[in-house]
Amino acid sequence: MKLYTSPRQDGFYMPAEFAPHDGCLMIWPSRPGSWGKDPGQARLAFTKIIEAIAESERVYLIAGDPSAKNALQKQIAEDAVVLLELPVNDAWARDTGPTFVTNGSQVRGIDWEFNAWGGAFDGLYADYQEDDALAQAFCRYLGIECYDAHPFVLEGGAIHSDGEGTLLITEECLLSAGRNPALTKAQIEEKLKEYLSAEKVIWLPYGIYCDETNGHVDNICAFTAPAEVVLAWTDDENDPQYARSAANYRVLSNALDAKGRAFKIIKLPLPSVPVTVTKEEAEQIVCAPGEAPREEGERLAASYVNFYIANKAVIVPQFGDENDGRALSILKDLFPDRKIVPVFTRSVLVGGGNIHCITQQIPKGGAHGIG
Repeated sequence: MKLYTSPRQDGFYMPAEFAPHDGCLMIWPSRPGSWGKDPGQARLAFTKIIEAIAESERVYLIAGDPSAKNALQKQIAEDAVVLLELPVNDAWARDTGPTFVTNGSQVRGIDWEFNAWGGAFDGLYADYQEDDALAQAFCRYLGIECYDAHPFVLEGGAIHSDGEGTLLITEECLLSAGRNPALTKAQIEEKLKEYLSAEKVIWLPYGIYCDETNGHVDNICAFTAPAEVVLAWTDDENDPQYARSAANYRVLSNALDAKGRAFKIIKLPLPSVPVTVTKEEAEQIVCAPGEAPREEGERLAASYVNFYIANKAVIVPQFGDENDGRALSILKDLFPDRKIVPVFTRSVLVGGGNIHCITQQIPKGGAHGIG
């Protein structure tokens, strides 16, 4: 059922990702414009991610292609993975699925307007009507109520919550011309506070350099505990990312969270060498009319911050870089009670995102149809 009140009015809030989950929403990759003529490598990466998550929480996988059932037979048989068919355009569950909120005993969804990261201004694909309808459709499947936030444009990757009233976002994304140009910064902040029950919004200036989403926060900075964040970092002052990360660091260093606490900031290194598109990868992508093709040598927004926190694991992108191990070691120290699972995700990155972008956690709450 659609709700036209707001979560704040009803006593619902967005919990942190490190809080307990009832499950995770994912979508099997198929669209040639993201996953190429042969999505085999992407599907292999998705399979490994799904297997790691399904060890401690149920994965709801939207998939019409029989390859998903073949790849995940064991998890499906054990009911750790539930296959369902819903209309979708692409596989970015973080951005097209609902953002979930809870009051501690019940879960509800939020249906933001989705316009493929910029609509007619700078959107990445023109056919996104099914993706925009997914949040309501998935909430109906779960049997839970869903807030209708249209016409406010937002994606799940653009927000990070600590579950205690503090929200991380970036100016680069939330103030981009293709999202909510008629709203002021103050109006956008108030909308976020109303729908996520946030008390404090931290506006970071920038996302990752060359991020096609206009700088989603989930690629640059993430909560790992209350008042504790990881920030994507490079020590190379000649890298365009250096000034971006340094500006974000200054903001975080001078900010307090909703509880009045200073942030502990852990620098999570970027890959030591920028990840760029190969000739073979560029030729694989099949673009629809109006879509920008991949180009050989194009820099991709590779970041270890784009991890997913499952109930008993943290699933972390790997790029075949010398900093892969450093990132894992840092995250192991931050999540001592969770298994750190590395997954080589170059194929997901070429598609346009990474592990966090293709997952959407469903928090615990006891709602009918979940768990």
